Amino acid sequence: MSMTEQPRESSASGLRPEPAAYAPRMAADDPEPLDPADVPVTSPVGRLAATVERLRREVHTAQAQAEGRAVIEMAKGILVERLGCGPAQAARQLAELTEQAKVTPLEFAVEVINQAARDRVAEVTDAFLSTATGNAERDTTALRLRTAESGALAANDAQAVADSLLEHALRPLGAVAVAVWAAGADGSLTLAGSAGFSPAEATRWRYVPPGVATVARRSLMERTGQWFESLADTGLPTIGRNVYPAGGRVAMPADAGGRIHGVLEIAWPAPLTPQPPQVVRQVDALAELCAHTLEMYAFPQEFGPEPRTLPDTAELMDLADGLHDPALVLVPYADSSGQLVDFRIQHVNSRFLDPAGRPRAMINGALLLEAYPLAAGESELFQRVERVYATGEPFRARRMQLTALVDQVTLAAVADTSISRHGNSVLLIWRIEDETARLASLLQHAQRLGRIGGFEENLLTGEITWNDQLFHLHGRSPASTPVPLEELPAHAHPDDAVALGRFLRTVLHHRRPASAAFRLQRPDGVTRHIRVVAEPALNADGRLFGVRGAYQDISAQHWTEVALAATRDQLAHTEQQATERNRLTLQLQHAIMPPEQTPLTVPGLEVAVRYRPAETEHLVGGDWYDAVLLPSGLVLLCVGDVAGHGIEAATSMVVLRNALRGLAVTGAGPGQLLSWLNIVAHHLTGAVTATAVCALYDPDRLTLRWARAGHLPPVLVRGPEAAPLPLVNGLLLGAIPEAVYEEAELQFAPEDTLLMYTDGLIERRDRSVEESLTHLLSTARTAPKTLDQQLDRLLTYSKSDTDDDTCIVGIRVA
Repeated sequence: MSMTEQPRESSASGLRPEPAAYAPRMAADDPEPLDPADVPVTSPVGRLAATVERLRREVHTAQAQAEGRAVIEMAKGILVERLGCGPAQAARQLAELTEQAKVTPLEFAVEVINQAARDRVAEVTDAFLSTATGNAERDTTALRLRTAESGALAANDAQAVADSLLEHALRPLGAVAVAVWAAGADGSLTLAGSAGFSPAEATRWRYVPPGVATVARRSLMERTGQWFESLADTGLPTIGRNVYPAGGRVAMPADAGGRIHGVLEIAWPAPLTPQPPQVVRQVDALAELCAHTLEMYAFPQEFGPEPRTLPDTAELMDLADGLHDPALVLVPYADSSGQLVDFRIQHVNSRFLDPAGRPRAMINGALLLEAYPLAAGESELFQRVERVYATGEPFRARRMQLTALVDQVTLAAVADTSISRHGNSVLLIWRIEDETARLASLLQHAQRLGRIGGFEENLLTGEITWNDQLFHLHGRSPASTPVPLEELPAHAHPDDAVALGRFLRTVLHHRRPASAAFRLQRPDGVTRHIRVVAEPALNADGRLFGVRGAYQDISAQHWTEVALAATRDQLAHTEQQATERNRLTLQLQHAIMPPEQTPLTVPGLEVAVRYRPAETEHLVGGDWYDAVLLPSGLVLLCVGDVAGHGIEAATSMVVLRNALRGLAVTGAGPGQLLSWLNIVAHHLTGAVTATAVCALYDPDRLTLRWARAGHLPPVLVRGPEAAPLPLVNGLLLGAIPEAVYEEAELQFAPEDTLLMYTDGLIERRDRSVEESLTHLLSTARTAPKTLDQQLDRLLTYSKSDTDDDTCIVGIRVA
């Protein structure tokens, strides 16, 4: 509570009195209450009377305690306002002061409230008077305010009020102009009086239609004072904007008894600095003075429509009785200080339906928050009524939640609500949505979303009923004649006549439900795919008298099915092509590298090869091997892996394998062969890339010269040990136009085994190459009796999980 405000309700005892509306009424001939002392306690009546008396005392005690708590809370609010602190600190301060004063908390709270009331009286009667120490400036301010108040109260129109306010109160504050706006019932603003603005500017802003955003209208709609440091920052048009574009501007609603009658707008020539509380209170008081003047303001007839005579409460009650919807007539209810705190339900029309099912007599005459205490909650019904009463702007809402509290049970209902102000009264109309209306609305939306239209046809009278959605499906105007069911083939595609004939025979002659899909040819030339479902309606004798059913537009579903069928055909064709492609790739690989082919026979050397194709056909790759006896007597051994999968990788593998065979007859070493093969890969095969190991074995010297192109090194198994050969430098094939490949030479011993392989033997997704190579070496150390058994063992214990091709070439010196 502000220090300038009195408590809203007070009495001589310092406690809140009951409003007159809540006072119990007793007829003159009501019997005197029964005295419990006159009835024996042992009798049933005596026990009941004693119980009633005890409950009455408990209720009085609880009321006194509640009122005492309310007084203490009010005192805390005053301390919050005076000390500028929070509620918790105010409570501690109140406790400390109570202890120092040696009184009860309730007594001290009453003293605080009384002191605040005395301060309010002193402020109203002698505002801004000088303090005991003397303050000449405050003396001058108080004198100006009293002079402005006297002039405003003596003025007989808003123009005289504006002149008096600017001359005596606002110009000393630095203001240069003032405008007094009168708020119309339709939300419009009329310039009732102005001072400091030129006559041309006042004429131009004489009337502001409803809905136009201005500085004054913002204050009207938000119902709070608007303080703008600079008018240029707002972007809002208003009177005098061209004269004082960067000046400060204040708009204060002229409120009296909860109703805003207009707006007081004040202009400063320069940007407005933050004003002290005294100035803010002074402007607020001046706006209240304007409200009393605007109460009697007569709007000119030259602006807008002809002013109508607003009905009084009695006429509004008669108007509410003529409505077909439930309506309440509300009048403002103010407390002792003149503040609007509630609305009294002055009249309930005959159509009224309470959301809680209570009779009209319980609602009529009660306060709005008394009858509907939850109206100030989530639905904000009370706030809407308060706003309409204050601004005059009507409010309408669909499906608003109405909540009532009956016997501590919350009852809710959904209603379409309309609130409007008529004179000094408010008309509240609501149409509660019952279950039938809700289900009908739900069905309507479901039919719209499902593109379904319903029909009913009486075969005896010929009467046909279509809903609006069905007219829309048929492309017809709602005013046109519906199409009988028997004439449906005439509006369908000729190719669908047989299906529709079978449908009609089933429904009309066999009297069984049926459905059919057909193409509807609408009058607008559009063809839609429709499904019709119908069932016969039989009377008590089993005779057919009508048909009811529904049409559904399935055009989207039809075209979706067509698109899906085309997609399925395309997928089947693509799968067939992929299968044929993979089959040809496998045939090509197997033709070049049969899995169980013995490559060659060399005296003193055992040679074995293995090829394991990919487990998944679409992963057919470019892994290859070769072991061939050259004309020079040397043995060419090589393995390689072309990047990628499919027919391209397989054909590239064929090119590189055959090219290496042709280059090997030149007698060049493995390093030179890989250098030439790199040129082939880079220039002649579409810039493919591949890895390879190339070796030449000399059976006479038992030596092996080898080179690598980005491939894993061969593994030498000698006795119980297995280790990869030392790496030699060499880029993968096809990476650059020209590359040099190093060579290394290995001297074999009897029983030595050399393994050349592709990465499909060891590669894993969850392990590094080093870990996979270690596993290969541990498997290779256990050498079976024959080389073929050793290669089979390597394939069996391979940990690879990439489903890639695998090639192995093994040689063992006899």
